[in-house]
Amino acid sequence: MTAIPTPEHLPAVLAGPLLRRLEPGLVTFWLVGSRPLELSLILESPAGGLQKSVSLDELSCQRLPIGKHAVLHLIELVPDAPLPTDCLIEYDLRIHDGAVEQGIADWAPHLLYDGATRPNFVIKSRLDRVLHGSCRKPHHAATDGLLCVDELLSDALDSPAERPAVLLMTGDQVYADDVAGPMLVAIHALVRRLGLYGEQLEGAVVNNSDELMTHPASYYRREQLLPAFKSNEALRERFFGGVEKPVFTTANGQNHLISLGEVMAMYLLVWSPPPWSLIAPQMPALEPAEAERYRSEEACLQRFIAGLPKVARALAHMPSLMIFDDHDITDDWNLSARWEETAYGHPLSRRIIGNALLAYLLCQAWGNDPTRFAELLPPLHELVATASDGWLDCATQDQLIDTLFKLDGWGYELPTDPPLVVLDTRTRRWRSERNLSRPSGLMDWEALSEFQQNILDKPSVLIVSPAPMFGVKLIEAVQRVFSWAGQPLLVDAENWMAHRGAAHVMMNIFRHTRTPGNYVVLSGDVHYSFVYEVHIRSRDSGPCVWQITSSGVKNEFPRRLLDWFDRLNRWLYAPWSPLNWLTKRRRLEVVPRVPDRSNAGERLWNGSGIGLLLLDEQGRPREIYQLNADGTAPVAFLAERARRRGEA
Repeated sequence: MTAIPTPEHLPAVLAGPLLRRLEPGLVTFWLVGSRPLELSLILESPAGGLQKSVSLDELSCQRLPIGKHAVLHLIELVPDAPLPTDCLIEYDLRIHDGAVEQGIADWAPHLLYDGATRPNFVIKSRLDRVLHGSCRKPHHAATDGLLCVDELLSDALDSPAERPAVLLMTGDQVYADDVAGPMLVAIHALVRRLGLYGEQLEGAVVNNSDELMTHPASYYRREQLLPAFKSNEALRERFFGGVEKPVFTTANGQNHLISLGEVMAMYLLVWSPPPWSLIAPQMPALEPAEAERYRSEEACLQRFIAGLPKVARALAHMPSLMIFDDHDITDDWNLSARWEETAYGHPLSRRIIGNALLAYLLCQAWGNDPTRFAELLPPLHELVATASDGWLDCATQDQLIDTLFKLDGWGYELPTDPPLVVLDTRTRRWRSERNLSRPSGLMDWEALSEFQQNILDKPSVLIVSPAPMFGVKLIEAVQRVFSWAGQPLLVDAENWMAHRGAAHVMMNIFRHTRTPGNYVVLSGDVHYSFVYEVHIRSRDSGPCVWQITSSGVKNEFPRRLLDWFDRLNRWLYAPWSPLNWLTKRRRLEVVPRVPDRSNAGERLWNGSGIGLLLLDEQGRPREIYQLNADGTAPVAFLAERARRRGEA
C-alpha cells in the first residue's frame, strides 16, 4: 500500500490546469492547488511571432480556498494584444516558491505528450471542427469517451488545421445524484485528506457534514437521509405522491452527494489523477449484497482511474466549454412546477441543490464566461473567509445559494464563426400554471425571445441544447403518455415536445425569415447518438436544421431495449403511417441520417464515445462522426440514398 503523504508533502497542484474559454483576447484556466500558488504564464509561438511571460497577480488569478489544503485558482488573462490564430501556441504555468521555479514538466509530466516539454493549444479562427458529448458516469462499464479526445489530439498534435476548435461538454459532466460506493468512500477520504470545509445541515437527520460521513446510512442507504423518503414506500408512490416534504426523484440516490465538500471532491476525482494518489480508500462494513455491488463498481472505477492521466492531458490541450443538464445537480432538476415547489421548500433539499450549483459555478460556469460571473466572486470570497475554523458560516452559505437560484440564466454566447449559443434549459423554464405536475417547457417565453433576437440575420449558428430539440418519436410518445397520467418522473419526461407552447415557439423561430439559414443543434442527455436533417416543407431554399446528438461520453442505453425502440419507431412512424401524419412537427420534415455501420436501417447508435463535427464555410455540417471509446472505427452519419418525402 502506498504511503499517504503528510500535509507538507502534498503536491503543489491537485488538479488541472483545465484549458477553458480561449479567444485571441482571452485565455482562461482552472486549477486547484494544495496551497495558494505564485504563478506566471508563458506563451510562445514562433509561427505566430508570440513570446510572452506574465506574472499572474490578484486580478488575473483569483485564489479561493475550499479547504485547509485545497485552493481553487481561476486564471483569466486578457493579453495586451490579440493572440495569433490557427497556429500552435505553447504555454507553461510556472510555480514560484522562493528561489525555486517549476514548470508543468516538473509538477505534472503526465500532461505532456511524448517529446513535448510544454502543453500547447490552437486558437482557431473558425469553429471548423467541434467535439461534443455528454453523460460521463465514472462507474459505468463503458470506456471513457474523453480518451478519444486524447487520441485525436495525439494524432494532430503538430497540425493546427487538424485540431478541433473546442470541446463542448453538453451536460452531466458529473453525477452528483448517482455515485458509486467506492467513489463515495474516495470522496470522503479526500475531504478528510485535504480538509475540505464542512458545513451545518439544517433540517437533516445529521447536524453537519462530519456526522453525515460517519452515519450508518452514509453508504448505499443515503436515501434515508434525504427529505421525506420512506424506505417502505413504493417507487411510484414516493414521487411526490401525497408527501408533504420534497423527495429527490433519482432512482439511484443511495449515495446522493449532499455537502459542498463532497461535490468539490467529486470534481477533483473525475478530472485529475493526483488526488487518487493521496488516498487509500477501503471498503466499509456492508451487507453482502452491498459488498458485492461495491466490488463490481470498484472494478469499473479502477478502469476509469487508469485513463485519468490521458483525460487530464486532453483537457490541458483542448479548450472546453460546458453546460449543466440534470445530473450535475440532481436527476429531474426543475422538471415541473410541482418539483420546484417541493424541492425548494425544504432547507435540506434546498442546500443539496444549492451546493451542487455552487460547485458548478466554481468548476464549470466561471470558465464559460468569466466576465459575467465576476460579480459572484466577491460573495464567494466572503463565504470561504468564514471558514477560519474549518466550517462555512450557515447563513452566508444560504445567502449565496439564494443568489444563485435567482440568477437570470446560465446560458452564454460566443462571437465565433459561426456564432455559438449555449442554452440554459434548466432554470429558465416555461412552467405550467394549470397543472403543476406537467413537465415544464425547457425555455420560457422571455428566454426564447432573447434567443431569437440574438440570432436574427445571422447566416448560421451553432446551438447547444442539452436535450435534443428533435428526438425519437416513439420515446417521446411514451413520455407523453406518462405525463398525461401524472407520472412524468417515472420516464424522465424531459424533451422539447413535452410542452406544446415552448416547442411551438422554437419551431416558429426556425421558420422565421430573418433567422439563420443554417442551424446546427448539438445535444446529449439520451445515452445514444443520432443525426436528423430538418427541412421546412414547401420551402426549397433554407433554413435547414441539423439535430446532432452525441451521448454518452461514459454511458450507454440498454442495448436490447434501444434496438427495439429503434425498430418500432421506424415501423410506427414510417412516412405512410397514420401516427406519423398525426405527429407532424409544424410543417417541418425530419430526415434521419444513417450510421454507416447500420445493418438493417438502424438510425440510433449506441456506444460510449465523443462526437466530431466538421463544418464548411457556410456553417453547414460537412462530416459528422461518432468516435467510439471501445477502439472501433469512427461511425459516420450519412444521408440516405433517396430522401423519403413526407417523413416527419
